[in-house]
Amino acid sequence: MAAKKMSAKTTPAKPTVNQVVDDVLKRRAQALRARAQALAEMPVPVAEMALKALSKPTAHVALATAAKVGTKGWLIAEGDSWFDYFGSDILNVLEESAYDIQSVARAGDRVEMMAFGRGQLEKFAAAVEKVIGGGHTPKAILLSGGGNDIAGTEFGFLINHAGSPSEGFNDSVVRGVIDERAREAYIWIIRTITDLCQKMLKQKVRIVVHGYGYPIPNGDGVLGGWGPLPGPWLRPGFIEKGFNDLVQNTQMMRSLMDRFNNMLKGVAKEFEHVHYVDLRGLLPAEKALWANELHPKEKGFRLAAKEFEKAIEAP
Repeated sequence: MAAKKMSAKTTPAKPTVNQVVDDVLKRRAQALRARAQALAEMPVPVAEMALKALSKPTAHVALATAAKVGTKGWLIAEGDSWFDYFGSDILNVLEESAYDIQSVARAGDRVEMMAFGRGQLEKFAAAVEKVIGGGHTPKAILLSGGGNDIAGTEFGFLINHAGSPSEGFNDSVVRGVIDERAREAYIWIIRTITDLCQKMLKQKVRIVVHGYGYPIPNGDGVLGGWGPLPGPWLRPGFIEKGFNDLVQNTQMMRSLMDRFNNMLKGVAKEFEHVHYVDLRGLLPAEKALWANELHPKEKGFRLAAKEFEKAIEAP
């Protein structure tokens, strides 16, 4: 009996940007058709029912209505806690400045997951739909990410022990995390968002990205980082690897943030419609500006938001 031939297994080809975007738009079209059908089956539109229920508008309704009469433009945001922080963050300040925002940002998200995570691009597409469904075109898309790819429980992995001959940040590991992984994620998310907008809006939309300032690795977390509250994200890694001097550690973080910013600045230069915001000069390692190891105080977020507005409104 002749032996059966073993067929070699082939690895499926990874989808291209165009294929990923087309698949997302196909699923979104199905969802929109289902929504339209559900609305068509309603006896009275939801908005009309809500207005009838309001026999007399409250003072807050009147104030909210007046505030929505005008807008500087619609923004769509994808990102991490710099766009999704309790109290004040960059998006809150931009809304106060008369921008309207659709956001899919979520605290703790890594830029790698924003780029390649299942369903992320579909959520972004849904946000675009909400804007264009209201008869608007997004003025800009804001992206924030990378901090969670570096900081956190695995931060110490970037550092060679203080007792080793090559103490300090391990260049090979840092290069892999920032110059390869984070860079690849940013390029992918920019390309997919750009292609998505081309197919949904027939045009490119300005994309604004930002680097981070110079944090202080002093062990401060959110509201002190007690119990379930997030943080700290930096000092534990330094201590684990034998680095106990705050001045030295702060200088090391400065070099790491310079590397991240230089990477992101380089990515932005590859795309004519991408604007990079440099926050290092506005957010130096000064306690008066930082709420904890990763997040500025409200004053810092307000300074950052002003730079965002400059990039949004730039010619």
